[in-house]
Amino acid sequence: MIALRYLVIGIFFLQWCSAQQISYQFENNIQYYDGIKKKLDSYSKERCVLDLYYPTNLKNFATVVWIHGGGLVGGEKYIPERLMNQGFAVVAISYRLYPKVKKPKYIEDAAAAVAWVFKNIDRYGGDTDQIFVSGHSAGGYLTSMVVLDKKWLRKHDIDADQIAGVIPFSGHTITHFTVRDENGISRNQPIVDDYAPLFYIRKDAPPFLLITGDRTLELPGRYEENAYFESMMKTVGHSDIALFEIQGYGHDMTEPGYPLLAKYIKDRTKK
Repeated sequence: MIALRYLVIGIFFLQWCSAQQISYQFENNIQYYDGIKKKLDSYSKERCVLDLYYPTNLKNFATVVWIHGGGLVGGEKYIPERLMNQGFAVVAISYRLYPKVKKPKYIEDAAAAVAWVFKNIDRYGGDTDQIFVSGHSAGGYLTSMVVLDKKWLRKHDIDADQIAGVIPFSGHTITHFTVRDENGISRNQPIVDDYAPLFYIRKDAPPFLLITGDRTLELPGRYEENAYFESMMKTVGHSDIALFEIQGYGHDMTEPGYPLLAKYIKDRTKK
């Protein structure tokens, strides 16, 4: 029994030592439209940027693109602390916000940022076959839209189905309420139009992990629309999708959600 205990301690120590040997680096405010020949205004130059946190002494590492929330009207990019030092890169993006821009500019920006990762992460040692996309609330909505409606990434010559996994945190699957605001539709009127992830359900989409807060504490209808999305994706034949409801947490469920995201990435990238 004592020998087994020391063996377990030894394994954890070796894992800890291995983790300590990985070094990381930040690069901040990279213009993700930089490679596109278009003249950016000052607001676009301010908002269309990303931060990159990546391991410097690993090769072929995975990357997660993290899209902030804020109802498409607010919020700033940030790299979640609990996703740091996990053996993969984190790309945090900003995007233009309503009312300074109207739909679909924020979707276009999210797609451009994801495309930048596909076209550049290999220069840092990353593997383009291991790119994941995730985000909270409005970021979860943008995550799903960019992946399911393939036209946004196709504009950058990227096939959305190359994405290794999609992990929206408490994202709209019906049309986002800010888009409904733009169209003069009540926030309490559920809509599934061409600005809804549900509009683009398809069998051949990348793997999905949907994460929401507790259905009794979440924003009204948020768990239910994600549950319906899961059901309809399975109905059309998508077999790699799951919904995880975090008990005891409402819409602000990112802290317990981050470890689920990290585990999902590690499980999907095991050699």
